[in-house]
Amino acid sequence: MKITRNLIADYLNTGTSASPVYSLMGAGFNSLDENPNAQTDKKTYINESTSSTTIKSYDTQFPFDTDFIKDELAVEKLVSIGRNHATGSSAETEYVRVDLYDEVAATSNTYKARKFKVAIEVSNINGAGGEVVTVTGNLNAIGDPVQGTFDTSTKTFTAE
Repeated sequence: MKITRNLIADYLNTGTSASPVYSLMGAGFNSLDENPNAQTDKKTYINESTSSTTIKSYDTQFPFDTDFIKDELAVEKLVSIGRNHATGSSAETEYVRVDLYDEVAATSNTYKARKFKVAIEVSNINGAGGEVVTVTGNLNAIGDPVQGTFDTSTKTFTAE
């Protein structure tokens, strides 16, 4: 089965950590990619002529490109962080990536998912005359993802 982009859903917490409100990152988003950015360590031992590479960590980023659509909560959250120059914990939230192609057995509307804590980096808010304003940047992962499931009807994440 070939997986098309519409089979991966993205939700940004537009509420708080204590009272999450997961808003779909859909309307307005032209792209939202995943770059795991594996960090490697290479070593060549004295009895070898070629090096061995191991994966030591990840520096995951989710580059985004969205049109500025008012009343789309996820877009508004991104814009407000860049517009207001939020820093530190004020520029952080939770992000859930849902595999809509991997439904949990015998459960309707519940799919395998990963939750990331992210720092929102807004790089550009721009648009030429007569054009829709676009917002670009990265969701930068903080720490390791939490494996679990996401119910798309109740918009709740459950950790494994």
